[in-house]
Amino acid sequence: MTYDGPIAESPQIYLPSSVYTETRSPLLGAAMPTDSSIAHYQPLTDSFSRQLTYLRLSITDFCNFRCEYCLPNGYQGKRPDDELSVPEIATLIKAFAQVGTEKVRITGGEPSIRRDVATIIDTVKSTTGIKTVAMTSNGYKLGKHLANWHSAGLDQLNISMDSFDADTFHKMTGFNTLPQMLTDMDKLLDSTDIKLKINSVLMVETAFENLVTAMDYVKLRPVTYRFIEFMQTSDNSDLFFAQHAQSELITDYLIEHGWQPQERGSADGPAVEYSHPDYLGRIGMIAPYAAHFCDNCNRLRVSSQGKVHLCLFDEGNYDIRNYLQQNDVAGLVQTLHNFMPIKPEHHHLQDSNSGMMHNLSIIGG
Repeated sequence: MTYDGPIAESPQIYLPSSVYTETRSPLLGAAMPTDSSIAHYQPLTDSFSRQLTYLRLSITDFCNFRCEYCLPNGYQGKRPDDELSVPEIATLIKAFAQVGTEKVRITGGEPSIRRDVATIIDTVKSTTGIKTVAMTSNGYKLGKHLANWHSAGLDQLNISMDSFDADTFHKMTGFNTLPQMLTDMDKLLDSTDIKLKINSVLMVETAFENLVTAMDYVKLRPVTYRFIEFMQTSDNSDLFFAQHAQSELITDYLIEHGWQPQERGSADGPAVEYSHPDYLGRIGMIAPYAAHFCDNCNRLRVSSQGKVHLCLFDEGNYDIRNYLQQNDVAGLVQTLHNFMPIKPEHHHLQDSNSGMMHNLSIIGG
């Protein structure tokens, strides 16, 4: 990043310039105030009075699936060998907990690729102040990992599953694993207290079939099936224009059939969930193209190489790894506060601008 200088008489506040690069962050070298009375325990609150209580932490950008809207040709190149270590993650979570983070979602790529994912879950869960540990996974070999994840303290699991049809699932992901995944999810519901949600990208080709099948699936299961409006990135434009469907396709149908939207909690993600008195589970919608979608943003993201993303579709990132390597919780806390004046008000997806997000595996969506 390149920046204008600090605002006069305010050494803690920085303004972004109009020129961005991906890796440099002068905030790391900014002089920190020496007044020891500064309240490092103040919650992170940005310039738009949004309190940030939710961290999405990517622990790898590698994914073994080949979903057509994200990595249709599979992961390219060699998996990085500099993913955040468990001690670095421990420092990161301590700092975020000190500034009001209550929920941490572990993402990828595909987080289960890491052999130490259960240790990471335990590290996050055991941090004072963290109330909820969630994870998003493609569900590959869920049954193999379930007991360890449960023992480590996982509270919530989101499974990415774009179709209930085995052939369609195989076509979309490159893996013929849907039958086993459905069995493993029922095992999760029967044997653990992990809260289960299923994510599906909303696409014209599969929308109505998925909705009908999802309603049947959640009839007697305490599961939320969530549609995520297809988001355009620089790598998926052709598919986006062919398959993008507006969220009203689903939400109008739900309301017409007696489903009602539920109020979001302060540490919840952006989904609006709909319930029905005759259904045990829920149907959700994440609609990033909807007006005012960003008004209640409560999230920051950190990549698997230790870079902060202030928005999923921002133009840059901020390297905080030096603090993690030095176990400098206090320095990181101050730097997180320094980021608040430059967190953007909203994304620019409506202008076909996905920032530096070439594909969603980079930072876990």
